[in-house]
Amino acid sequence: MRDTIQTILDAAARDVADAGDDSKALEALRVRYLGRKGEFSRCFKELALASADQRPQLGQLLNDAKAQIEGALTAALERAREQVRRPTEYLDVTLPGRLPLRGHIHPITGVAREISRIFHRLGFETVEGPEVELDYYNFEALNIPKDHPARDMQDTFYFSDNVLLRTHTSPIQVRVMEKRQPPIRIIAPGKAYRCDSDVTHTPMFHQVEGLMVGENISFADLKGILTVFVHQMFGPDVGLRFRPSFFPFTEPSAEVDIQCVMCRGSGCRVCSQTGWLEILGSGMVDPEVFKMVGYDSEHFTGFAFGMGIERIAMLKYGIDDLRLFYENDLRFLTQF
Repeated sequence: MRDTIQTILDAAARDVADAGDDSKALEALRVRYLGRKGEFSRCFKELALASADQRPQLGQLLNDAKAQIEGALTAALERAREQVRRPTEYLDVTLPGRLPLRGHIHPITGVAREISRIFHRLGFETVEGPEVELDYYNFEALNIPKDHPARDMQDTFYFSDNVLLRTHTSPIQVRVMEKRQPPIRIIAPGKAYRCDSDVTHTPMFHQVEGLMVGENISFADLKGILTVFVHQMFGPDVGLRFRPSFFPFTEPSAEVDIQCVMCRGSGCRVCSQTGWLEILGSGMVDPEVFKMVGYDSEHFTGFAFGMGIERIAMLKYGIDDLRLFYENDLRFLTQF
């Protein structure tokens, strides 16, 4: 039996050498010599016929021979796999490196921060408030009672008759005035919610509301503050105008237009050939609002304004579809 083992060992070594890097041939040799019906399985069965005193030595010899062939086949199969991998895993160290993708500030976040920085330089402070709001703060305290037609201007998400998702960030102004006495100079950035969704509207959007209250605050102060803001946000050469408008919580009220950022006022599709684009609403705080928070409207005056951050970002960067801000498309976001 010793001669049989040596013969198998020599034959296996020759066959492995002849197979080279042929993985199929090597796999066939593995089955032939090491499989359940292979050469060594046959030898182990014949081992039972050997005498009791020879069996341990022959068993050790068989195990050693089998281990030797297993090692040779394993090494040969690994070399064959390496030959297959090498063309696809070749590393050219002379190629320039590939930088990992870097995160970017979202354009809405970036514009919100820029708006805040401008008003901070003008002496305003940032305040925050709840997004789930009471009807009183969202409407009634802003001179919009239950039967007021202005409620139809805002499609509201209600939880109950008295609890809702705020439709603007103006309720924060009321909450601040309830707790503080003038002078007040604040901005209130945050999310707002309305039942609306199309190219220029989303159910959730971002606003910045501003409020300034004190003695002898006039419409001229409002115009001066907003003119500085527009020129710092869009550039000193951008024209602006104030148009009379209506808001329940300001009187007089005005909408602010800027020269179209696309055509620079010459008229195009974006501005409907007018040369102007509306960016925000503003006005002097209505005395009825001051009455709700206990301010003496004979002694104090003030102005308020509000703007959509998405609107400002669309005009600043020339974006024509609001939904792009919320699709998380890296091709869009990495431009900023």
